[in-house]
Amino acid sequence: MSDRVLVTGANGCIGAWVVKLLCAEGTEVIAFDKSTDDHRHRLINDGDVPDVKRVVGDLTVQQDVIDAAAGTSHIVHLAALQVPFCRANPAEGAAVNVTGTVNVFEAAKRHGVTQISQASSIAVFGTSTDYDDRIIPSDARRLPTTLYGVYKVATEDLAAVYWAEHEVRSVCLRPHTVFGPGRDQGMTSLPSVAIEHAVRREPFHIDFGGSLDFQLASDVAAAFIHAMRVDIIGAPTFNLGGTCTTVAEFVETTKAVTGFDQITSGGPPLPVIEGVDASDWFLRAGGPAPTPLREAIEISASTFAPRGTELP
Repeated sequence: MSDRVLVTGANGCIGAWVVKLLCAEGTEVIAFDKSTDDHRHRLINDGDVPDVKRVVGDLTVQQDVIDAAAGTSHIVHLAALQVPFCRANPAEGAAVNVTGTVNVFEAAKRHGVTQISQASSIAVFGTSTDYDDRIIPSDARRLPTTLYGVYKVATEDLAAVYWAEHEVRSVCLRPHTVFGPGRDQGMTSLPSVAIEHAVRREPFHIDFGGSLDFQLASDVAAAFIHAMRVDIIGAPTFNLGGTCTTVAEFVETTKAVTGFDQITSGGPPLPVIEGVDASDWFLRAGGPAPTPLREAIEISASTFAPRGTELP
C-alpha cells in the first residue's frame, strides 16, 4: 500500500508545511484540524490551498480521530495547545495535548498504522540554570516548568507504553525555536514576526534576549515526515536541532538579509534551555540536516515578500 498520511494539526505552522511537502512528493494526505482557518496554507503556497482531503474534527473526541485515521498508513501528530493556551485553560490543555494524543495512538492501534511521528517539545526540559551544560542531550532530566511541558512529558511516556503493550511504533521529536512563514503564534514566534516586519519595512522589537536553537519550519516538517518512515523499532524520542545562537545575532542576520535596520531585540532570556544536542537523531535515524541560519532567513524573507519585491 502506498503511503496515506493523517496529519493532525494540519492548519498549524508545522502542519501546513508537512501538508505542502507531502503533496509535493505526491503522497495522499488527510488534513485533520478543528479549525478551518487556512491562512498558513495560503501563505506558503503562493495564495493557494493544497488539494487534499480535509477533515474538521475534534482531537478530544476519540471517534473523530479513529474515523479520520481509517485507511491510513502513517500519522504525523502535531495538534496541540501551546504554552499560553494551556496556562489559560489547564483542563482543555490536558484534554487536547494528553487525551488527544491517547486518541491518536488508539486510532493507530485500531487501524494497524505503520508508524506515528509525534511532536513533543523542549518544554519537557527546565531552564538553562537547571543544567551544567548549555547544550542538552536527549536523555537529560526532564524538568518541565509549564503545564504544557508536563503534558508533553506525558505524551512521550504514553508512546513508550503503547509500544510495550500494543507494539504501536512511533518516533517523537522535540523542536526548539521554530521560525519562518506560518509561525505566527506561541512564546517563541517573535523572531518569525520580526522577519515579516523587516520585509514590510516596519520597525519591530523582540522583547527577549539570550540564546535559542533556531529551526526553519520547513526543515522541522521534513524531519517529522522522515520520522514517520524511518525504520526504528520502539518509541524513541529525539531532540531536533538547528542553529544555536543569540537572539541578537538572529536580528543582525535578519537586518543583513532584508536591508532593513529597524529590527531590535533585548530583554530577559526566555525560561528555556539554550540549545539541544541532536546527534542521536542524525546518527540513529539519519535525520535530514538543518538549513544554515542565513539561508533559512533568506528563504523566510522571500516567502514573506510581496510579489515583485527585491531583497538585497
